Amino acid sequence: MEFTLYRSEVGFSELHSEWNDLLQRSRVDTIFLTWEWQSTWWRHFGASRGLLYLLAARVSGRLIGILPLYESSTDGRVNIQVVGCIEVSDYLDLIVEAGQEEVVYTALIAWLAGPEAPAWDVVDLCNQPAASFAHTRLPELVREAGWTAEVVQEDVCPAIELPRGEQPADSVGGWEAYLEKLDKKERHEIRRKLRRMEREAPGYQVRLVEDSEQLEVEVARFVDLHRLSSKAKDQFMTEGMQEFFAAVANALAGNGWLQISFLEIGERAVASYFCFDYRGEILVYNSGYDPQASPHLSAGWVLLARLIQRAIATGHSRFDFLQGNEDYKYRFGGVDSPIYRTLIQRA
Repeated sequence: MEFTLYRSEVGFSELHSEWNDLLQRSRVDTIFLTWEWQSTWWRHFGASRGLLYLLAARVSGRLIGILPLYESSTDGRVNIQVVGCIEVSDYLDLIVEAGQEEVVYTALIAWLAGPEAPAWDVVDLCNQPAASFAHTRLPELVREAGWTAEVVQEDVCPAIELPRGEQPADSVGGWEAYLEKLDKKERHEIRRKLRRMEREAPGYQVRLVEDSEQLEVEVARFVDLHRLSSKAKDQFMTEGMQEFFAAVANALAGNGWLQISFLEIGERAVASYFCFDYRGEILVYNSGYDPQASPHLSAGWVLLARLIQRAIATGHSRFDFLQGNEDYKYRFGGVDSPIYRTLIQRA
């Protein structure tokens, strides 16, 4: 195996043409590991946080691994983390071709023990979905090497498996099949809120952003609603975060991976969702609403129901609420999928 180490952002450019192809051959093909997301995250957050260690693993010239790592310091300790490892990236992993995990992990351990690696204290691999081998096989190899490895469950991602197969994708039956899987009380609540919206705001509409030329304006409109939602969301959406949202929207939209939606009453947008459409799945990334705009109509709830209904009609297989165990996710039928963290330390 040959390891190529990139110490600057040039590495993203060098690997651009091969990155997403490798990702599609891995066990964890998620939008948060695409070249578009990773390079955008590094540009906006990573470069100011630490030093890049972007490793590419090849066998006979074939790319079988990309290990996007960076060095940062916390309380005097030197940490090695995966690019994206703050709260804005819900799924992360070492990008390795399926079946090649053991050979790449073994080479990674050798690199960590060698002179090219920084003098690290902890390797912190966060946000690993259940399919990742980085919280199963990697810790075993680490312990065999004489180091310690701790695996913890750090969060959950509730998701809905959408009706497919027997129900035609564009039929009302798929939506009804979904509702029938819910608790009777929640099924009744969704139907009641939809009827009330139709009765009291008959002209309301759900609009998906389709005009890429207006993307900057639409992202700004989403940000305004996000900030209105709560004090916590207003504090989260700093100027730097707003710039990241705009940049990642622009990076993903060209591939058809972005879904920004608004619920509008009259000409006023009262609720919005910032979602991703990737590999037949809808991922609910963030939301915003105007709490002063007819709160009794539950615009955010109605918009979410319509997005689920649309996902079923368009043949999507999964509706993923991403990290967090907020109550509304379970009321819409979300089922938990665990998220793990692997912490490696020298003996």
